[in-house]
Amino acid sequence: MWRAIISLRTTAESVLTILALVLGSWPACSMRTSDGDETEVFALAATVALWKILHLLCCTRAVRECFPNLFVHLLFQVFFSTVQMPEEVDTLWRECRKQGSLPTKPNRFAVLTLKALLHRLRCESVVVALERKCGWDTLLNADTHHYAVGLLAREMGSVCTPWCCSIVCCLLELLSEEMCPWELPAMAFLVEALVYLDVRECGESVLQILSRHLWSECPEMRRQVLRGLVVLSQDAVTAKRMGSLTESLVQLLWDADGELVRRTVSVLGFLFSDKDIQLSSPTALQLAEALQPLFDNADSSVQLSSILLFRGVMVTGEKEGKKALKPHVRQSLLPLFFHCHDENQRVAEASGEALLCVAGFLKRKDLKKVVKRKELWKFSKCLLEKERSRVAEYLRQALPYLESPQEPLREAALRFMGMAGRYVRGQPEELQDIIETLQGLRNDTSPAISSLALQSCKVLEAAQRAASPQPQQPPDWLCGVCKSCPALRGSLWLCCLSSGEA
Repeated sequence: MWRAIISLRTTAESVLTILALVLGSWPACSMRTSDGDETEVFALAATVALWKILHLLCCTRAVRECFPNLFVHLLFQVFFSTVQMPEEVDTLWRECRKQGSLPTKPNRFAVLTLKALLHRLRCESVVVALERKCGWDTLLNADTHHYAVGLLAREMGSVCTPWCCSIVCCLLELLSEEMCPWELPAMAFLVEALVYLDVRECGESVLQILSRHLWSECPEMRRQVLRGLVVLSQDAVTAKRMGSLTESLVQLLWDADGELVRRTVSVLGFLFSDKDIQLSSPTALQLAEALQPLFDNADSSVQLSSILLFRGVMVTGEKEGKKALKPHVRQSLLPLFFHCHDENQRVAEASGEALLCVAGFLKRKDLKKVVKRKELWKFSKCLLEKERSRVAEYLRQALPYLESPQEPLREAALRFMGMAGRYVRGQPEELQDIIETLQGLRNDTSPAISSLALQSCKVLEAAQRAASPQPQQPPDWLCGVCKSCPALRGSLWLCCLSSGEA
């Protein structure tokens, strides 16, 4: 029957087009037939029909013409026959299995049909590559389905680039729908295929799709979108179009998802590598605030990117916003100074360059001179001499670095706190807190740190004793009276203390 139906090319193309549409009409999509019948078995029936057609040695040209739609909707069928199995579909499949040696599950049959489609288009290498990487089994798991779709896109892009580009056109149409139940796998394929596309031609439509899904409730969708934006941002023309996304991207820097933050910083870094792009004052302030916590991120690539980007904020911000930005820039002084001692050489160098830029921004020629000459041992004293009113604030900033896993950062923070303690005048509680904090480092795993902590404690304790009020000495004549009349000694001494306190 199928051979007769598809014997003519025009008929074959019509049949395959209809089958592709029916394949996408899984029950979750609430698709109906022309007479209003909401039968749930049509998608599986279409898969069986396509399976039979693909094993006939004809209509190859028609298959090629309809390939992108057939491919996308077969993947659609794999996913939905994995996540849900209505009773009617299960009943039909049991009947189909009686007619031949077919897999136990409809989703596995859909995978076999997809393989047959790829074989028909001479994409055997894609089938083999996915087999070798266990991609077909991964495709049959609802939680990992989108990863397998991404893998399939990479393999197709490397050996069947024209087909990959045609499939993307279908996916863009699918993702433009308001409620696309297969949007995460579709996005995974699109993002992987971007490297094989001419971004200048399709960048605008892709950017619209990515922008719409940037604030998806699904964390994995947001990750996929950011991966796509990283690719698009590397094209100068497309990057300029992405300027409108800056505010949204800045908000994502506060997200708890480490990978999301890392990709967001990368995208922003690419955007502001273009010197023609200038930040508005409100965005510059938000960005400066969001970037500073990332200086201490556990991921060194995030650290490096955030420091470089922070430096860019000072350069690209609007002139009228410089005054408002000043407090945020001042707050970065100490973290950048500590990271100049970072074990990661690239982070240390970037911190030094950013610190030099900060000193220039704040018009601190003394600090700029110290940093430029790489005389970092002078930095703490130089900073505190002119910033005595902010010593307590700097001490609070330095505290977390005493617990850094990096010994050079702990040592730099320890030396700074020891220096800062000398500038805590008239603040006995602050000084006592510093001493107690440093005492905790006397048992540090590093002998150098514990020795330095001990020395600093002694210096600060001596300063504490020198600053504490001394008992007032009685005058010489009173001492003489006390000696001549011991009975008056106690009462006279109490009178002396009372008058002194008064």
